Amino acid sequence: MIWLLSLLFYTTMVQAEWLLPKVFSDHMVLQRDLEVPVWGWAEPRERIQVSFNGKTYNVRADKEGKWMLKMDPSPAGGPFTLEIKGKKDHKTFQDVWLGDVWLLGGQSNMEWALKNTNQGEDSIATADFPQIRLFEVGRNLSLTPINDVPVATWSVCTPESVANFSAIGYYFGKQLHLEKGVAVGLLDINWGGTLVEVWTSHDALSTHPDFAERTGKYQSGPVEGFDPSDKRPNPWPTSLFYGMLEPVIPFGIKGALWYQGESNATRAYQYRELFPLMIQDWRQHWGQGDFPFLWVQLANFKAPKAQPEDSDWAELREAQTLTLSLPNTGQAVIIDRGEANDIHPRDKWTVANRLYRAAEKVAYGKDVVYSGPVYKGMQREGNTLRVSFDHVGSGLMVSDKYGYVKGFAVAGSDRKFHWVKGRQEGNDILLDVSGIANPLALRYGWADNPDDLNIYNREGLPLNPFRTDDWPGITYGKK
Repeated sequence: MIWLLSLLFYTTMVQAEWLLPKVFSDHMVLQRDLEVPVWGWAEPRERIQVSFNGKTYNVRADKEGKWMLKMDPSPAGGPFTLEIKGKKDHKTFQDVWLGDVWLLGGQSNMEWALKNTNQGEDSIATADFPQIRLFEVGRNLSLTPINDVPVATWSVCTPESVANFSAIGYYFGKQLHLEKGVAVGLLDINWGGTLVEVWTSHDALSTHPDFAERTGKYQSGPVEGFDPSDKRPNPWPTSLFYGMLEPVIPFGIKGALWYQGESNATRAYQYRELFPLMIQDWRQHWGQGDFPFLWVQLANFKAPKAQPEDSDWAELREAQTLTLSLPNTGQAVIIDRGEANDIHPRDKWTVANRLYRAAEKVAYGKDVVYSGPVYKGMQREGNTLRVSFDHVGSGLMVSDKYGYVKGFAVAGSDRKFHWVKGRQEGNDILLDVSGIANPLALRYGWADNPDDLNIYNREGLPLNPFRTDDWPGITYGKK
Protein backbone atom coordinates (compact mmCIF):
# COMPACT_ATOMS: atom_id res chain seq x y z
CA MET A 1 0.00 0.00 0.00
CA ILE A 2 2.81 2.40 0.87
CA TRP A 3 4.52 1.61 -2.43
CA LEU A 4 1.25 2.32 -4.25
CA LEU A 5 0.84 5.65 -2.45
CA SER A 6 4.41 6.59 -3.37
CA LEU A 7 3.69 5.73 -7.00
CA LEU A 8 0.49 7.76 -6.97
CA PHE A 9 2.34 10.69 -5.40
CA TYR A 10 5.08 10.46 -8.04
CA THR A 11 2.55 10.16 -10.89
CA THR A 12 0.49 13.07 -9.61
CA MET A 13 3.58 15.26 -9.47
CA VAL A 14 4.63 14.28 -12.97
CA GLN A 15 1.19 15.12 -14.33
CA ALA A 16 0.94 18.38 -12.40
CA GLU A 17 0.45 21.40 -14.60
CA TRP A 18 3.09 23.39 -12.78
CA LEU A 19 5.73 22.30 -10.31
CA LEU A 20 9.10 23.74 -9.37
CA PRO A 21 11.41 22.03 -6.85
CA LYS A 22 11.71 23.76 -3.49
CA VAL A 23 15.43 24.25 -4.05
CA PHE A 24 14.38 27.10 -6.36
CA SER A 25 13.17 29.88 -4.12
CA ASP A 26 13.65 33.46 -3.04
CA HIS A 27 17.06 34.02 -1.36
CA MET A 28 18.76 31.10 -3.10
CA VAL A 29 22.37 31.04 -4.27
CA LEU A 30 23.19 29.66 -7.72
CA GLN A 31 26.65 28.35 -8.50
CA ARG A 32 28.88 30.91 -10.19
CA ASP A 33 30.99 30.08 -13.27
CA LEU A 34 28.91 26.98 -14.00
CA GLU A 35 26.17 26.08 -16.44
CA VAL A 36 23.28 26.25 -13.96
CA PRO A 37 20.55 23.60 -14.34
CA VAL A 38 16.96 24.78 -13.90
CA TRP A 39 14.12 22.29 -14.08
CA GLY A 40 10.49 21.65 -13.25
CA TRP A 41 7.24 20.16 -14.49
CA ALA A 42 4.49 21.61 -16.66
CA GLU A 43 1.90 20.36 -19.12
CA PRO A 44 3.26 17.88 -21.67
CA ARG A 45 5.02 19.71 -24.52
CA GLU A 46 4.43 23.09 -22.87
CA ARG A 47 6.89 25.85 -23.79
CA ILE A 48 8.84 27.28 -20.85
CA GLN A 49 10.78 30.54 -20.78
CA VAL A 50 13.43 31.27 -18.16
CA SER A 51 14.95 34.73 -17.71
CA PHE A 52 17.98 35.50 -15.56
CA ASN A 53 20.76 38.08 -15.44
CA GLY A 54 19.81 39.71 -18.72
CA LYS A 55 19.42 36.49 -20.70
CA THR A 56 16.38 34.48 -21.76
CA TYR A 57 16.26 30.72 -22.35
CA ASN A 58 13.54 28.59 -23.92
CA VAL A 59 12.73 24.91 -23.58
CA ARG A 60 9.79 22.59 -24.24
CA ALA A 61 8.55 20.09 -21.63
CA ASP A 62 8.72 16.44 -22.65
CA LYS A 63 5.70 14.18 -23.08
CA GLU A 64 5.53 13.59 -19.30
CA GLY A 65 5.74 17.29 -18.55
CA LYS A 66 9.32 17.45 -17.28
CA TRP A 67 11.64 20.15 -18.54
CA MET A 68 15.22 21.17 -17.89
CA LEU A 69 17.67 23.68 -19.27
CA LYS A 70 21.10 25.02 -18.37
CA MET A 71 21.77 28.72 -18.04
CA ASP A 72 25.10 30.17 -19.16
CA PRO A 73 27.92 30.46 -16.63
CA SER A 74 28.02 33.82 -14.83
CA PRO A 75 30.44 35.39 -12.36
CA ALA A 76 29.57 36.02 -8.73
CA GLY A 77 27.14 38.81 -8.03
CA GLY A 78 23.60 39.81 -7.20
CA PRO A 79 20.92 40.29 -6.26
CA PHE A 80 19.14 39.01 -9.34
CA THR A 81 15.65 37.91 -10.29
CA LEU A 82 14.91 34.49 -11.77
CA GLU A 83 11.70 34.43 -13.80
CA ILE A 84 10.02 31.29 -15.13
CA LYS A 85 7.02 31.51 -17.48
CA GLY A 86 4.74 28.89 -18.91
CA LYS A 87 1.57 29.01 -20.97
CA LYS A 88 -0.58 29.85 -17.95
CA ASP A 89 1.77 30.01 -15.00
CA HIS A 90 4.42 32.49 -14.01
CA LYS A 91 6.89 32.41 -11.11
CA THR A 92 9.44 35.03 -10.07
CA PHE A 93 12.19 34.44 -7.50
CA GLN A 94 13.71 37.49 -5.86
CA ASP A 95 17.01 38.15 -4.08
CA VAL A 96 18.92 35.48 -6.00
CA TRP A 97 22.71 35.53 -5.86
CA LEU A 98 25.53 33.91 -7.78
CA GLY A 99 28.27 32.52 -5.56
CA ASP A 100 29.51 29.18 -4.25
CA VAL A 101 27.16 26.39 -3.18
CA TRP A 102 28.33 23.61 -0.86
CA LEU A 103 26.41 20.51 0.20
CA LEU A 104 26.56 19.48 3.87
CA GLY A 105 26.07 15.71 4.18
CA GLY A 106 26.43 12.99 6.78
CA GLN A 107 25.18 12.25 10.26
CA SER A 108 24.89 14.04 13.60
CA ASN A 109 28.28 15.73 13.73
CA MET A 110 27.47 17.54 10.49
CA GLU A 111 23.94 18.16 11.69
CA TRP A 112 25.16 19.49 15.06
CA ALA A 113 23.60 22.89 15.74
CA LEU A 114 25.69 26.02 16.19
CA LYS A 115 23.93 26.79 19.47
CA ASN A 116 25.33 23.58 21.02
CA THR A 117 29.03 24.24 20.31
CA ASN A 118 31.92 25.96 22.03
CA GLN A 119 31.37 29.72 21.83
CA GLY A 120 28.06 28.98 20.12
CA GLU A 121 26.21 31.88 21.73
CA ASP A 122 28.90 34.37 20.75
CA SER A 123 28.97 33.02 17.19
CA ILE A 124 25.20 33.30 16.89
CA ALA A 125 25.16 36.87 18.15
CA THR A 126 27.46 38.00 15.34
CA ALA A 127 25.99 35.82 12.56
CA ASP A 128 24.54 38.64 10.50
CA PHE A 129 25.67 37.76 6.97
CA PRO A 130 23.07 38.67 4.32
CA GLN A 131 25.05 36.96 1.55
CA ILE A 132 25.24 33.59 3.33
CA ARG A 133 22.11 31.58 2.56
CA LEU A 134 20.90 28.44 4.34
CA PHE A 135 18.90 25.69 2.63
CA GLU A 136 17.49 23.05 4.97
CA VAL A 137 15.81 19.83 3.82
CA GLY A 138 13.36 18.19 6.19
CA ARG A 139 13.71 14.53 7.11
CA ASN A 140 12.05 12.23 4.62
CA LEU A 141 12.34 8.59 3.52
CA SER A 142 11.64 7.02 0.15
CA LEU A 143 12.79 3.83 -1.56
CA THR A 144 11.88 5.09 -5.01
CA PRO A 145 12.46 8.39 -6.83
CA ILE A 146 10.30 11.38 -5.93
CA ASN A 147 10.26 14.72 -7.69
CA ASP A 148 10.58 16.94 -4.65
CA VAL A 149 11.04 16.84 -0.90
CA PRO A 150 7.98 17.62 1.25
CA VAL A 151 9.76 20.29 3.31
CA ALA A 152 12.71 22.51 2.38
CA THR A 153 13.43 26.22 2.76
CA TRP A 154 16.02 28.86 1.88
CA SER A 155 16.73 31.56 4.46
CA VAL A 156 19.12 34.46 4.91
CA CYS A 157 21.79 33.94 7.58
CA THR A 158 20.83 35.83 10.71
CA PRO A 159 21.31 35.08 14.42
CA GLU A 160 17.79 33.69 14.45
CA SER A 161 18.08 31.45 11.37
CA VAL A 162 21.56 30.08 12.09
CA ALA A 163 21.15 28.98 15.73
CA ASN A 164 19.87 25.50 14.79
CA PHE A 165 21.87 25.24 11.58
CA SER A 166 24.93 23.03 11.04
CA ALA A 167 27.83 24.56 12.99
CA ILE A 168 30.43 23.11 10.64
CA GLY A 169 28.49 24.38 7.65
CA TYR A 170 28.16 27.86 9.11
CA TYR A 171 31.82 28.20 10.12
CA PHE A 172 32.95 26.89 6.73
CA GLY A 173 30.57 29.17 4.86
CA LYS A 174 31.54 32.20 6.94
CA GLN A 175 35.25 31.73 6.25
CA LEU A 176 34.56 31.15 2.56
CA HIS A 177 32.39 34.26 2.30
CA LEU A 178 34.85 36.52 4.11
CA GLU A 179 37.93 35.30 2.24
CA LYS A 180 36.45 34.94 -1.26
CA GLY A 181 34.02 37.84 -1.06
CA VAL A 182 31.20 35.92 -2.72
CA ALA A 183 27.73 34.81 -1.71
CA VAL A 184 27.61 31.32 -0.19
CA GLY A 185 24.77 28.80 -0.32
CA LEU A 186 24.79 25.89 2.14
CA LEU A 187 22.61 22.86 1.35
CA ASP A 188 21.97 21.16 4.70
CA ILE A 189 21.00 17.58 3.83
CA ASN A 190 21.91 15.19 6.66
CA TRP A 191 20.45 13.03 9.42
CA GLY A 192 22.00 12.00 12.74
CA GLY A 193 22.98 8.37 13.29
CA THR A 194 22.65 7.34 9.66
CA LEU A 195 24.62 4.76 7.69
CA VAL A 196 26.46 5.50 4.46
CA GLU A 197 24.30 3.05 2.50
CA VAL A 198 21.09 4.99 3.14
CA TRP A 199 22.66 7.92 1.21
CA THR A 200 23.54 5.72 -1.79
CA SER A 201 21.34 4.98 -4.79
CA HIS A 202 19.97 1.64 -5.91
CA ASP A 203 22.07 1.91 -9.08
CA ALA A 204 25.24 1.94 -6.98
CA LEU A 205 24.24 -0.55 -4.28
CA SER A 206 23.08 -3.03 -6.92
CA THR A 207 26.76 -3.41 -7.83
CA HIS A 208 27.76 -4.38 -4.28
CA PRO A 209 27.30 -8.04 -3.30
CA ASP A 210 26.20 -7.21 0.26
CA PHE A 211 23.27 -5.06 -0.93
CA ALA A 212 22.35 -6.04 -4.48
CA GLU A 213 19.71 -8.62 -3.65
CA ARG A 214 17.99 -6.55 -0.99
CA THR A 215 17.82 -3.25 -2.84
CA GLY A 216 16.76 -5.05 -5.99
CA LYS A 217 13.51 -5.95 -4.25
CA TYR A 218 12.76 -2.25 -3.76
CA GLN A 219 12.27 -1.84 -7.49
CA SER A 220 9.75 -4.65 -7.96
CA GLY A 221 6.77 -3.52 -5.93
CA PRO A 222 5.65 -2.97 -2.33
CA VAL A 223 8.36 -3.42 0.30
CA GLU A 224 7.15 -5.29 3.34
CA GLY A 225 7.67 -3.39 6.59
CA PHE A 226 8.69 -0.08 5.06
CA ASP A 227 6.88 2.86 6.62
CA PRO A 228 8.34 6.29 5.83
CA SER A 229 6.48 7.85 8.74
CA ASP A 230 8.47 5.61 11.10
CA LYS A 231 11.52 7.87 10.54
CA ARG A 232 14.05 5.04 10.88
CA PRO A 233 16.23 5.16 7.76
CA ASN A 234 19.01 2.74 8.70
CA PRO A 235 17.07 -0.49 8.07
CA TRP A 236 16.43 0.76 4.54
CA PRO A 237 19.46 1.30 2.26
CA THR A 238 18.86 4.05 -0.37
CA SER A 239 16.04 5.58 1.72
CA LEU A 240 17.66 9.00 2.20
CA PHE A 241 19.25 9.16 -1.22
CA TYR A 242 15.77 9.11 -2.72
CA GLY A 243 13.95 10.74 0.17
CA MET A 244 16.19 13.78 0.69
CA LEU A 245 19.11 14.03 -1.75
CA GLU A 246 18.05 13.08 -5.25
CA PRO A 247 15.24 15.68 -5.44
CA VAL A 248 17.93 18.39 -5.17
CA ILE A 249 20.11 16.85 -7.92
CA PRO A 250 21.40 18.38 -10.25
CA PHE A 251 21.27 21.80 -8.53
CA GLY A 252 24.64 23.37 -9.29
CA ILE A 253 27.25 23.03 -6.53
CA LYS A 254 30.90 23.84 -5.95
CA GLY A 255 31.43 20.73 -3.86
CA ALA A 256 30.33 18.58 -0.93
CA LEU A 257 31.36 18.38 2.72
CA TRP A 258 30.79 15.06 4.52
CA TYR A 259 31.00 14.06 8.19
CA GLN A 260 29.89 10.48 8.74
CA GLY A 261 31.25 7.05 9.58
CA GLU A 262 30.57 6.58 13.27
CA SER A 263 27.55 4.41 12.47
CA ASN A 264 29.55 2.26 10.04
CA ALA A 265 32.57 1.71 12.33
CA THR A 266 31.71 -1.89 13.13
CA ARG A 267 31.92 -2.63 9.39
CA ALA A 268 35.01 -0.55 8.63
CA TYR A 269 36.43 -2.91 6.00
CA GLN A 270 33.14 -2.79 4.13
CA TYR A 271 33.29 1.03 4.37
CA ARG A 272 36.42 0.87 2.23
CA GLU A 273 34.05 -0.07 -0.59
CA LEU A 274 30.85 1.72 0.40
CA PHE A 275 32.29 5.19 0.96
CA PRO A 276 34.00 5.60 -2.42
CA LEU A 277 30.99 3.92 -4.03
CA MET A 278 28.74 6.62 -2.59
CA ILE A 279 31.02 9.44 -3.73
CA GLN A 280 31.19 8.09 -7.26
CA ASP A 281 27.42 7.55 -7.18
CA TRP A 282 26.76 11.18 -6.28
CA ARG A 283 29.13 12.42 -8.95
CA GLN A 284 27.48 10.27 -11.59
CA HIS A 285 23.99 11.45 -10.71
CA TRP A 286 25.00 15.10 -10.51
CA GLY A 287 26.63 15.12 -13.92
CA GLN A 288 29.18 17.73 -12.85
CA GLY A 289 32.20 15.49 -13.24
CA ASP A 290 34.47 14.83 -10.27
CA PHE A 291 33.31 17.77 -8.16
CA PRO A 292 35.30 18.39 -4.93
CA PHE A 293 34.33 16.03 -2.13
CA LEU A 294 35.82 16.71 1.31
CA TRP A 295 35.22 14.83 4.54
CA VAL A 296 36.06 14.78 8.22
CA GLN A 297 38.00 11.81 9.54
CA LEU A 298 36.54 10.40 12.76
CA ALA A 299 37.70 12.15 15.92
CA ASN A 300 39.19 10.40 18.94
CA PHE A 301 36.41 8.99 21.14
CA LYS A 302 35.80 6.56 24.03
CA ALA A 303 38.01 5.77 27.01
CA PRO A 304 41.75 5.70 26.22
CA LYS A 305 43.40 2.29 26.51
CA ALA A 306 46.60 1.65 28.44
CA GLN A 307 48.03 -0.81 25.91
CA PRO A 308 47.95 -1.04 22.11
CA GLU A 309 45.05 -3.04 20.74
CA ASP A 310 42.82 -3.33 17.70
CA SER A 311 40.14 -0.70 17.09
CA ASP A 312 37.15 -0.49 14.78
CA TRP A 313 37.32 3.31 14.84
CA ALA A 314 40.95 3.18 13.75
CA GLU A 315 39.96 0.86 10.91
CA LEU A 316 37.20 3.27 9.87
CA ARG A 317 39.69 6.14 9.81
CA GLU A 318 41.93 3.98 7.62
CA ALA A 319 39.01 3.36 5.24
CA GLN A 320 38.45 7.12 5.02
CA THR A 321 42.11 7.77 4.28
CA LEU A 322 42.15 5.09 1.57
CA THR A 323 39.31 6.93 -0.16
CA LEU A 324 41.71 9.79 -0.89
CA SER A 325 42.69 7.70 -3.91
CA LEU A 326 39.63 9.18 -5.64
CA PRO A 327 40.31 12.42 -7.56
CA ASN A 328 39.42 15.81 -6.11
CA THR A 329 39.03 14.61 -2.55
CA GLY A 330 40.33 15.93 0.75
CA GLN A 331 40.25 14.97 4.41
CA ALA A 332 40.21 16.98 7.62
CA VAL A 333 42.02 15.05 10.36
CA ILE A 334 40.68 15.88 13.84
CA ILE A 335 42.30 13.12 15.88
CA ASP A 336 43.22 15.84 18.42
CA ARG A 337 39.77 17.38 18.77
CA GLY A 338 37.59 14.57 20.13
CA GLU A 339 36.12 14.04 23.59
CA ALA A 340 36.34 10.70 25.39
CA ASN A 341 32.81 10.86 26.79
CA ASP A 342 31.00 12.55 23.93
CA ILE A 343 30.69 11.37 20.34
CA HIS A 344 29.90 14.97 19.39
CA PRO A 345 33.01 17.14 19.89
CA ARG A 346 31.92 20.68 20.66
CA ASP A 347 34.82 22.33 18.82
CA LYS A 348 33.31 22.63 15.37
CA TRP A 349 35.28 25.73 14.38
CA THR A 350 38.56 23.78 14.08
CA VAL A 351 36.79 21.09 12.07
CA ALA A 352 35.39 23.65 9.63
CA ASN A 353 38.72 25.44 9.37
CA ARG A 354 40.53 22.24 8.43
CA LEU A 355 37.85 21.47 5.85
CA TYR A 356 38.33 24.97 4.47
CA ARG A 357 42.07 24.40 4.13
CA ALA A 358 41.32 21.29 2.10
CA ALA A 359 38.82 23.24 -0.01
CA GLU A 360 41.41 25.91 -0.74
CA LYS A 361 43.60 23.25 -2.34
CA VAL A 362 41.11 20.83 -3.85
CA ALA A 363 38.29 23.16 -4.92
CA TYR A 364 40.07 26.48 -5.46
CA GLY A 365 43.51 25.34 -6.59
CA LYS A 366 45.40 27.44 -4.07
CA ASP A 367 48.95 26.46 -3.14
CA VAL A 368 48.44 26.01 0.60
CA VAL A 369 49.36 23.51 3.30
CA TYR A 370 46.07 21.67 3.48
CA SER A 371 47.07 18.39 5.12
CA GLY A 372 48.93 17.33 8.20
CA PRO A 373 51.93 14.97 7.92
CA VAL A 374 51.26 11.63 6.22
CA TYR A 375 53.35 8.49 6.63
CA LYS A 376 55.86 8.06 3.79
CA GLY A 377 58.22 5.26 4.81
CA MET A 378 60.48 3.73 7.45
CA GLN A 379 64.00 2.43 7.50
CA ARG A 380 65.73 0.38 10.15
CA GLU A 381 69.05 1.73 11.44
CA GLY A 382 70.28 -0.77 14.04
CA ASN A 383 67.97 -0.47 17.05
CA THR A 384 66.26 2.57 15.55
CA LEU A 385 63.42 2.99 13.09
CA ARG A 386 63.66 6.17 11.04
CA VAL A 387 60.16 7.25 9.97
CA SER A 388 59.65 9.83 7.22
CA PHE A 389 56.59 11.80 6.17
CA ASP A 390 54.99 13.73 3.33
CA HIS A 391 53.01 16.95 3.84
CA VAL A 392 55.32 18.30 6.54
CA GLY A 393 54.59 21.84 5.39
CA SER A 394 57.18 24.25 6.76
CA GLY A 395 58.46 21.55 9.08
CA LEU A 396 57.57 18.74 11.45
CA MET A 397 56.70 19.74 15.01
CA VAL A 398 56.41 17.72 18.23
CA SER A 399 54.10 19.27 20.78
CA ASP A 400 56.16 18.38 23.86
CA LYS A 401 58.60 20.62 25.70
CA TYR A 402 61.11 17.75 25.95
CA GLY A 403 60.63 16.65 22.34
CA TYR A 404 59.28 13.19 23.18
CA VAL A 405 56.89 11.65 20.69
CA LYS A 406 53.84 9.64 21.71
CA GLY A 407 51.40 7.26 20.12
CA PHE A 408 53.77 4.87 18.29
CA ALA A 409 53.57 1.10 18.69
CA VAL A 410 55.74 -1.57 17.03
CA ALA A 411 55.23 -5.33 16.62
CA GLY A 412 57.49 -8.18 15.61
CA SER A 413 56.58 -11.47 13.99
CA ASP A 414 54.35 -12.35 16.96
CA ARG A 415 52.04 -9.46 15.92
CA LYS A 416 51.96 -8.15 19.47
CA PHE A 417 52.32 -4.39 19.61
CA HIS A 418 54.33 -2.49 22.21
CA TRP A 419 54.64 1.22 22.85
CA VAL A 420 57.98 2.66 21.77
CA LYS A 421 59.77 5.87 22.64
CA GLY A 422 61.12 8.27 20.10
CA ARG A 423 62.32 11.72 19.23
CA GLN A 424 62.34 14.15 16.34
CA GLU A 425 65.29 14.64 14.02
CA GLY A 426 64.54 17.28 11.42
CA ASN A 427 61.43 16.10 9.56
CA ASP A 428 61.91 12.48 10.62
CA ILE A 429 60.96 10.59 13.77
CA LEU A 430 63.49 8.18 15.29
CA LEU A 431 61.98 5.31 17.31
CA ASP A 432 63.82 3.09 19.76
CA VAL A 433 63.02 -0.55 18.93
CA SER A 434 65.82 -2.13 20.95
CA GLY A 435 63.30 -4.09 23.02
CA ILE A 436 61.54 -5.71 20.05
CA ALA A 437 62.96 -8.68 18.21
CA ASN A 438 62.68 -8.30 14.43
CA PRO A 439 60.36 -5.25 14.32
CA LEU A 440 57.99 -5.63 11.37
CA ALA A 441 55.00 -3.36 11.79
CA LEU A 442 54.49 0.22 12.95
CA ARG A 443 51.26 1.89 14.05
CA TYR A 444 50.53 5.47 15.10
CA GLY A 445 47.34 6.64 16.76
CA TRP A 446 45.79 3.22 16.23
CA ALA A 447 43.02 3.32 18.84
CA ASP A 448 39.49 4.53 19.41
CA ASN A 449 40.89 7.39 21.45
CA PRO A 450 44.64 7.95 21.10
CA ASP A 451 44.39 10.97 23.36
CA ASP A 452 48.10 11.81 23.68
CA LEU A 453 49.17 12.22 20.04
CA ASN A 454 51.53 15.15 19.63
CA ILE A 455 52.97 15.30 16.11
CA TYR A 456 51.98 18.11 13.76
CA ASN A 457 53.39 20.20 10.98
CA ARG A 458 54.20 23.81 11.83
CA GLU A 459 50.91 24.87 10.27
CA GLY A 460 49.18 23.11 13.16
CA LEU A 461 47.74 20.12 11.29
CA PRO A 462 48.09 16.72 13.01
CA LEU A 463 49.83 13.61 11.72
CA ASN A 464 47.29 11.28 10.14
CA PRO A 465 46.96 7.99 12.11
CA PHE A 466 48.38 5.06 10.16
CA ARG A 467 49.69 1.51 10.20
CA THR A 468 52.25 -0.20 8.00
CA ASP A 469 50.85 -3.73 8.31
CA ASP A 470 47.91 -5.21 6.43
CA TRP A 471 47.00 -7.83 9.03
CA PRO A 472 43.22 -8.45 9.10
CA GLY A 473 41.49 -6.17 11.59
CA ILE A 474 38.57 -6.80 13.88
CA THR A 475 36.00 -5.64 11.33
CA TYR A 476 37.36 -7.76 8.50
CA GLY A 477 34.54 -9.73 6.86
CA LYS A 478 31.75 -8.07 8.81
CA LYS A 479 28.65 -7.17 6.83
